[in-house]
Amino acid sequence: MGIKIVNTKKRKTKESSFDISEILTKEITLFGNAFNSKKKEQWYAELSVLLKSGIDLKSGLELLSETQKKEKDRHLMSLMMSQLIEGNSFSEILNNNKSFTDYEYYAIRIGEQTGQLAQITLELSEFYKRKNDLRREIISALTYPIIVLCTALVVIFFMLRYVVPMFVDIFKQNKVDLPGITEGIIGFSNFVGKYGILLSGITLLGIVCLIFISKKRWYRKILGRMQLRIPILGNYFRNIYMSQFTQALSLLTSAKVPMVESIDLVKHMINFYPLQEGLHQTNVAVIAGGKLSTSFSKHPIFDKKMIAMIRVAEETNQTEFIFQKLNEQYNQQVKHQSQVISNVLNPLLTILVGLIVGVILIAMYLPMFRLSSVIG
Repeated sequence: MGIKIVNTKKRKTKESSFDISEILTKEITLFGNAFNSKKKEQWYAELSVLLKSGIDLKSGLELLSETQKKEKDRHLMSLMMSQLIEGNSFSEILNNNKSFTDYEYYAIRIGEQTGQLAQITLELSEFYKRKNDLRREIISALTYPIIVLCTALVVIFFMLRYVVPMFVDIFKQNKVDLPGITEGIIGFSNFVGKYGILLSGITLLGIVCLIFISKKRWYRKILGRMQLRIPILGNYFRNIYMSQFTQALSLLTSAKVPMVESIDLVKHMINFYPLQEGLHQTNVAVIAGGKLSTSFSKHPIFDKKMIAMIRVAEETNQTEFIFQKLNEQYNQQVKHQSQVISNVLNPLLTILVGLIVGVILIAMYLPMFRLSSVIG
């Protein structure tokens, strides 16, 4: 018998699923205050072991509190124990604490209702393990390109702001005729020198505006569709969210949550508009009596492989197993694509930086030949 989940309206939390920039910066907080994914992976694993060994939840939290290195984390465990003693359920304790997400709240609630809390906490540990592994893959793929890009920007700014003006003074003193490429570089250098502070202010203001509108529906809609249309990276982004989606659905189906409620819950958990839109349309179609595979096929974000596997799941009644396999496949694809993107971006950025610096140097040295003839 399935468990009916009601009132899946998303509450405000500190953690949410996001686009690629959010994946890189998520849970990076000042002074390490967040009870982040890395901590949760170990915490849920240890809690699962304690519960499976027969220790009650309160004693388990007490033991885990003693192992926490930071005072804030120990205080969190103590607060949870006191609320548990007052008669609150574990799921409600998580629901009232912003360090935990909707996903954890509903998963723990399912564990309490089915008597499988130890198994659910183990699944949550696996969830955060895969999430952390995915984060490491992405950071590993993008760290070097980002460092190269930032270094290039600093070098280019230094050359335009300080090196080019030195050459300009020499050219003016000797009245050398400048080639078009040199005049263009000098003009851009003057523009950076004159309006550099203004451009920095506009950039900072733009970042603040993006943060302010990042939760607006129209912005998420535009951003999501743009992400999917980026060559090469579009499929990479899609696979990241498909990995999160299949992983969440695998856990919910293993706990015997009805498919309609599972899809609705996942829709509120993953903050990616194209996927949310696809899940909404799928849910409407399923409620109207349509088959799950047919409902998924009506939205382009779900690929043919997933639809075919879901069709097999419907025929064999192996929904949990199928979504587990889909999650493994998407994780492998994300890992492979991360390596490919890293291998492609690294030389491309190096070549780009070399070209930009080379153009600046050529633009500065071309007039030097004319200058030598003038001096001669």
